[in-house]
Amino acid sequence: MARRSIRRRAQIATTSPIDEQFLTTARALAGAGRELAALGWTPATSSNFSARIDAQRIAITISGRDKSRLTEADIMQIDSKGDAVGVQARPSAETLLHTHLYARYPETGAVLHTHSHNQTVASRLFAAAGAIRIEGYELIKALRGYTTHDTSITVPVFANTQDMPSLIADVERWIDAGHALPAYLIDGHGLYAWGLELAEARRHLDALEFLLGCELDLRRLKV
Repeated sequence: MARRSIRRRAQIATTSPIDEQFLTTARALAGAGRELAALGWTPATSSNFSARIDAQRIAITISGRDKSRLTEADIMQIDSKGDAVGVQARPSAETLLHTHLYARYPETGAVLHTHSHNQTVASRLFAAAGAIRIEGYELIKALRGYTTHDTSITVPVFANTQDMPSLIADVERWIDAGHALPAYLIDGHGLYAWGLELAEARRHLDALEFLLGCELDLRRLKV
């Protein structure tokens, strides 16, 4: 058992400087990633996850890793600008979307991005409208700041692009227009959800997945 621990730490050392705060965050993030993969929300090597380590550092998945097999060795550190800290590994291609959310909402402690079937279909279905309005569901109360089912949320759908600054500008325009931003979809892509800590981000993601699934079913049934 001790030898296994030594090997694991040696493996992590090839990707990130070791400290207990990072290790604790990386293990939690990897565990959450495996759970999401088991639900089928991270096909192929898609999706990316991050969590704040401290005021200066963020833990994030290394690009291209199989999310069903994530360990702390598949997690690296970046700074607030998205630059790798102490390693040569490459973070997710969408790293700037994560760092943007941490900067725009400083209270954010974790960001989860998945590519479930429901999320992807909803992103295509509502892309032309630019958003999906969800109202009247009890599960809206799972989102921070909402205390009644008798309300609505609007989840924007942004155009897909490999130009991250352009996509960030679209998000900023939505916020600057006075819209709340509980989460967002990217056309043909998936959902970004976040929270004060990893558990809240996961709760938001689960709730939004369920709500999107309900909306899709209603349209199939033409209700």
